[in-house]
Amino acid sequence: MALLAHLDGNGAVTFLITVPAMLPLFNKLGMDKRILVGITALSAGVNFLPWTGPMIRASAALNISTHDLFIPLIPAQICGLVFMVLMGYYWGKKEEKRLGLSGSNPLAGSSASFDAQQHVKELTDEEKALRRPHMFWINIALVVCVIGTMVFTKISPTVAFMVALTVALMVNYPNVEMQKARINAHAKAALMMASILFAAGAFTGIMGGAGMLKAMSEAAVGFVPPALASHIPFVVGLISMPLSLVFDPDSYYFGIMPVIAHTGEMLGVPAIQVAQASVLGQMTTGFPVSPLTPATFLLCSLAGVDLADHQKFSIPVLWAASVVMTFACVIFGVFPL
Repeated sequence: MALLAHLDGNGAVTFLITVPAMLPLFNKLGMDKRILVGITALSAGVNFLPWTGPMIRASAALNISTHDLFIPLIPAQICGLVFMVLMGYYWGKKEEKRLGLSGSNPLAGSSASFDAQQHVKELTDEEKALRRPHMFWINIALVVCVIGTMVFTKISPTVAFMVALTVALMVNYPNVEMQKARINAHAKAALMMASILFAAGAFTGIMGGAGMLKAMSEAAVGFVPPALASHIPFVVGLISMPLSLVFDPDSYYFGIMPVIAHTGEMLGVPAIQVAQASVLGQMTTGFPVSPLTPATFLLCSLAGVDLADHQKFSIPVLWAASVVMTFACVIFGVFPL
């Protein structure tokens, strides 16, 4: 559920969909709620996609297309998804044993039976006017086409989304006034992301044009033995997840990563490898436990789990997922060991 919900790349939406739906089941069975939080965080963390924040930031900071960044990482991501499924199975079997439910129907008996409850949300007239149930399959096809275009072609995500938005508005809301209303309803979030990217572009442009990036990279080169230069992406991949606890995404991707990437380039390491190593953990597997993201606190509050308990339980597993994907990148030749 969390994996599918996170297809839009929004952690808060993922947690709002997954945790309230599964929490009653966990409470009724007496299961450890840290597992609910942990598997939700792990599922969202390994599901980084071309349109997620870290990928877009890495692309903008180094002027590399998200297609070139993402496609080589697909085998490593599959390994991360397999790790996620295995961890879910392990936690489930562990709880089954702890609760003494092995070999029996966990919902049998009055103590674990569910009362028939219906949760019906009454839509307002305004919300009903926006619904398009008859357009469901057309919209699904449009989403699949956009995802396929971004993943399997070199067409810019900007172009893909702009064309898809135009088609979606024309098909679902032919009336111009309704189109304006839909755009205005989401303009704040869209403009916020656009302003961040513009500001980040100006920041990195000034640093590059003024020579600051080059100066910092030259200073860093003196501390890196040339024989170890090829290991930079591997090391970044190993520590990228813990870096989420120290740097927020903008600070890292627009301040720290360009320096590391330029340092690597001066030592013969492609900058794209540093970016790929970064997205294996920095605010991907790391964002659900980072105190620097509001989504972490939302996840804990929804499940009623203390932040410290969540971090102690989930950090080792999320870090392990990042390490698994890093080694997978080495095995599949994305970057050298």
